Amino acid sequence: MRKHQPDQAGPLTAHDIYLFKEGTHARLYDKFGCQPAERDGVAGAHFSVWAPNAQRVSAIGDWNGWSADANPLAARADGSGVWEGYVPGVVRGQAYKYRIESRSGGYRADKADPFAFFAEAPPRTGSRVWGLEYEWDDAAWMAARRGVNALDAPISIYEVHLGSWRRVPEDANRFLSYREIAQPLAEYVRELGFTHVELMPVTEHPFYGSWGYQTTGYFAPTARYGTPQDFMYLVDTLHQHGIGVILDWVPSHFPSDEHGLVYFDGTCLYEHADPKQGFHPEWKSQIFNYGRNEVRGFLVSSALFWLDRYHVDGLRVDGVASMLYLDYGRNEGEWVPNRHGGRENIEAVEFLRLLNQSVYRDHPDTQTMAEESTSWPMVSRPTYLGGLGFGIKWNMGWMHDTLKYLSQDPIHRKFHHDQLTFSIWYAFFENFVLPLSHDEVVYGKGSLIGKMPGDSWRQFANLRLLYGYMWGHPGKKLLFMGGEFGQRREWTHEQSLEWHVLQYPDHEGLRRWVADLNRLYRSEPALYEVDFDKSGFEWVDCNDREQSVLTFLRRPRGGAQMLVVCNFTPVPRTNYVVGVPSGGYWRELANSDATLYGGSGMGNFGGVEAAPVAAHGRFHSLTLTLPPLAVLMFKSGAAAHD
Repeated sequence: MRKHQPDQAGPLTAHDIYLFKEGTHARLYDKFGCQPAERDGVAGAHFSVWAPNAQRVSAIGDWNGWSADANPLAARADGSGVWEGYVPGVVRGQAYKYRIESRSGGYRADKADPFAFFAEAPPRTGSRVWGLEYEWDDAAWMAARRGVNALDAPISIYEVHLGSWRRVPEDANRFLSYREIAQPLAEYVRELGFTHVELMPVTEHPFYGSWGYQTTGYFAPTARYGTPQDFMYLVDTLHQHGIGVILDWVPSHFPSDEHGLVYFDGTCLYEHADPKQGFHPEWKSQIFNYGRNEVRGFLVSSALFWLDRYHVDGLRVDGVASMLYLDYGRNEGEWVPNRHGGRENIEAVEFLRLLNQSVYRDHPDTQTMAEESTSWPMVSRPTYLGGLGFGIKWNMGWMHDTLKYLSQDPIHRKFHHDQLTFSIWYAFFENFVLPLSHDEVVYGKGSLIGKMPGDSWRQFANLRLLYGYMWGHPGKKLLFMGGEFGQRREWTHEQSLEWHVLQYPDHEGLRRWVADLNRLYRSEPALYEVDFDKSGFEWVDCNDREQSVLTFLRRPRGGAQMLVVCNFTPVPRTNYVVGVPSGGYWRELANSDATLYGGSGMGNFGGVEAAPVAAHGRFHSLTLTLPPLAVLMFKSGAAAHD
């Protein structure tokens, strides 16, 4: 895709139209939609909208009493299907739509602007005239973020739903605005040691209960929490606190609300006409027509828009599996094979490759992340090697297997040991992030702490063990809000997190454990530097299923190794021998059973001297005390007093 200069805002040129029709215009937001302009000293705006099947298009809004006769737009003579025109008297903040009358079927609808930068606050559905001026104060972050977002950097992500992280119960339980949440969220995330925040979709959406996944405004942050500048302030504040920002972005489907993209000009313009291709049976929403050049340009422009104008550090692309397979969520006979007779969506594959090529071309210091739940090969491999081109892929298999294992009563875990060890067989086929996301704490699944078996003490011990194992396992980390302190109630978007439980030692201890894990993770290259190559990992013993113990090494490119020891039963184990690759003192850097975190206080008095006794194929070994339901982390070559 050719790079288009973003400073040339204004009416569409013939070259813009050429790139638009070719599907290679990557900055359509600079040309389409409502572009404020001034003529002869009078404020106004230039409107451009794509509606090839329309017979009449008008700009209607606050300035003309929503009259369809006041400001008709003209169809371009180049066959592009673009309607445009300059309208005087249009000023910032006014609401507007397009009145579109179709050539066929007598269809007429008032449509929100697909390229609007701002919208009316739901339940109203109009677009607003707006600009994107803002004085950023994150220059230091932007200059250094390549290293923070790199694949060999520590990436620990805190997933947030802005409307329910924290609310104001004394004020009708309202949610916080972008500006209100900025400082407390930034300070909290920095205190916990996470490197990034991932925001569930902030793109404008009519139904709050969709959590943003039913998007209508692909260029507008939702007005529920404030203006575009308010959202910029949130990103800016996070950056000033040293925290990256990842946006959840949804190119896989869009809702059927009449004011949105659906049936835009009386035809299936953005979506497929055939419901076997254009309607998502599970989500009851529309599927983009990825084979249409103009649609590809629209979506790529949206992705780059958030990176260009909002300084976002990455995009988590939702529903990639649903895009890749033509039969996703469908029964036999309910889908249309590709031109080769297969079930792969060739046009979606081409779009995803174009998307990633465009992002990494223009913003090589950011990342794209795929939520892809199948075994589609090379999701996070470069397009020139035949991959989809994503930087990182969610490891859904690890998540499912690990939670299923830990939900077992410990007495039965020895029969499910392979659920823990299997992830390493494929751990280095992709660049993985290990997700414990919002999807695991909704729709009757309960909370993470609620999935753990046993009494309250064992539940918290199990959850501390899960996090320790997760932070030691190869792959970047992602944890949904509330999981860091063991919220007991299943997440709901209508209520604040259960902040009051932090008055109880078990919950506060768990939060302290997560914060200390993040600090350790960021300080020890062995835990993050070689996440995506087998040279960064080695089993010590993956076969002790009888005692449900796992031991493995993490290695940096050079320097001290880390030993991770996990005891998945409530049985303390004394004199447990673990082979290690070198002699000397192995310092105990982390122990999830410490009383500080709510544990029983068993451990190894800060570290163990390796004895010249062979074990596990190594010439030295440690004789350890393994606390119940706990994880230990040791570092080689550390002095006892460090």
